[in-house]
Amino acid sequence: MQTMNKLPNIESDAVFDFGELGCGDLIVALLKAMRTLESGQIAQVHAVDPGAPVDIAAWCNMIGNDLLADCCGEDSAYFYIKKGDRT
Repeated sequence: MQTMNKLPNIESDAVFDFGELGCGDLIVALLKAMRTLESGQIAQVHAVDPGAPVDIAAWCNMIGNDLLADCCGEDSAYFYIKKGDRT
């Protein structure tokens, strides 16, 4: 997993903006959004809630998705998730 200030050069298949959603609401919205993708596809996720980095990393680990990069961009609110086989 990469942590950086600028956005990495990762091509995404979908972009999801969850704004200020936090905790349970963020995870439910992320789960629903990721269901629209095929295994192996990559989502760029934008979430500004202060707990988002921890919540998204834990969710990816639990569900079997790969968190390719986190805390990207000027506001450190972009995440790149590769969908695994289990979701």
